[in-house]
Amino acid sequence: MTLGIIRVLTTQDTLLLEEHGRLLAEEYGLQTVSRCIPDQPHGIFDASSEAQALPKIIALGQAYEREGCQAIFLSCAADPGLDELRRAISLPVISAGSACARLAANLKLPVAVIGIGDQAPAPFRRLLGEDVLYARPEGVTQTTHLLTPEGRASALACAKTLYEQGAVVIAFSCTGLSTIGLAEQIRKTIGCVAIDAVSTSGMFIVEWLGKRTVA
Repeated sequence: MTLGIIRVLTTQDTLLLEEHGRLLAEEYGLQTVSRCIPDQPHGIFDASSEAQALPKIIALGQAYEREGCQAIFLSCAADPGLDELRRAISLPVISAGSACARLAANLKLPVAVIGIGDQAPAPFRRLLGEDVLYARPEGVTQTTHLLTPEGRASALACAKTLYEQGAVVIAFSCTGLSTIGLAEQIRKTIGCVAIDAVSTSGMFIVEWLGKRTVA
């Protein structure tokens, strides 16, 4: 089967566009197709950019359904338009935020959330509590900032601070952290549990849909 991936960062860089699909293929053997919504060069990073993205997300999901995809992965940890998309199409839709937050909640360990917004996105606050420990890397307010050497270093430093504040588990509330491979860096240099939103979504996709998902 084919999994349609919705990327909310507009890019003409094919490697960047297909990175989350590559990660899912490598880890789970999933067959994917990736497309980005238009005119969002900095992705989704606040209420305004999310509102602009919603109709585009729904339109891309509907296009995937028409083209024969069997499931949709909304690759954004804020779960933008998730309920609306599920109402608009008949395909199963898994989103990065709720998948990551649910796994973190199920571990029953002290958890912190790292992301790019002013606070943890709604699915994390809903599943982990409104007072969940949260931090944003210094100097990072958009997902594109993570693609710079400074952004990568800041993200790792932020994770270390959360660990020092008592977090045993660090959950990613931005899929850009998956793009830069932060989970492996955290495990190697800090030694705590890192929950990658893209990888976790792949686990739920395989468990939910079964062997049909595997190429």
